[in-house]
Amino acid sequence: MPIGFCSPRFLVFVFLISAIPIAYIISEERAVPTTHVFHYHSAGFFRECAKWDDQGRRFLVSFLEGGVGEIRVPDDYAPGPGDVVSKEVTLVKDFDLAGNSSLGIAVDRLRNRLLVVVADLLGNRYSGLAAYDLSSWKRLFLTRLSGPSDEKSFADDVAIDAGGNAYVTDAKASKIWKVGADGEFLSIIRNPLFTPKQWYKTLVALNGIVYHPDGYLIVIHTFSGNLFKIDLAKGYEVKLIEVVGGSLVFGDGLDLISPTKLVVAGNPSGRLVESSDGWETASVVAKFKGPIHRLSTAATVKDGKVYLNHLVGMGYPKKTHALVEAVF
Repeated sequence: MPIGFCSPRFLVFVFLISAIPIAYIISEERAVPTTHVFHYHSAGFFRECAKWDDQGRRFLVSFLEGGVGEIRVPDDYAPGPGDVVSKEVTLVKDFDLAGNSSLGIAVDRLRNRLLVVVADLLGNRYSGLAAYDLSSWKRLFLTRLSGPSDEKSFADDVAIDAGGNAYVTDAKASKIWKVGADGEFLSIIRNPLFTPKQWYKTLVALNGIVYHPDGYLIVIHTFSGNLFKIDLAKGYEVKLIEVVGGSLVFGDGLDLISPTKLVVAGNPSGRLVESSDGWETASVVAKFKGPIHRLSTAATVKDGKVYLNHLVGMGYPKKTHALVEAVF
């Protein structure tokens, strides 16, 4: 006999199905972490990116609702079970950018500034790059990358080269914007390799990006898992890095541990990739499983240890966020 949509049996069925993920989340939240976790309280549910500012002894985090905050770590801090490092403190909240998300961030200590990617999350009608002084938090520049009259774009992450130029990935249109050290828009990097043949692999395109000290960029394409090397000294020559040992599909934020070791955030939590030939080829050598339900989105290195930022905060009215040490 068919079950009516308003019948008690159907409602019980819906309740049981919905209870499965809820029960899983509760069990995951109650589980004792296998590695160290920095917990912090926040006013917002979603924190897209976190980067460690060593000189300031703090994590800097971007707000999906727009803005930037800090979580300070005292010099005498000692990890302990169930510890809460601090309450998040808001540093940037620009009213002229209201309605846009703050996404990838990069600390440029040489120039004492933080670069912040800004984008229209839902409409893809605006993308920009802002720079802020790390001491006064005065905005140094705001560069528009795309607007309502341009192709649909979604600025996502940013890397800085030795000269202070910034490279911003477009997760919608598979391209990279280049912005000069003073905020001037310079060029756009496009390549056929950035666009997979399968349409469904284009839904989330170029994402995490890092600058390698040998003068090239490493960029990940989220839905295909492709990893690219872009040589800045050879006219932005693009090569597909041959990766063995595992898939990088759903890869998100990147960070270099060393010139030969790269961390890829994104579920499942984190992957360690190594290369011994200047990133012509690479191998996935280890994986880390963290709180998958919180969604790993970015990686950062603090005092030689890797920490993964997680998008989702839990709790109400205080939202507790987690920066989880990834041990490979």
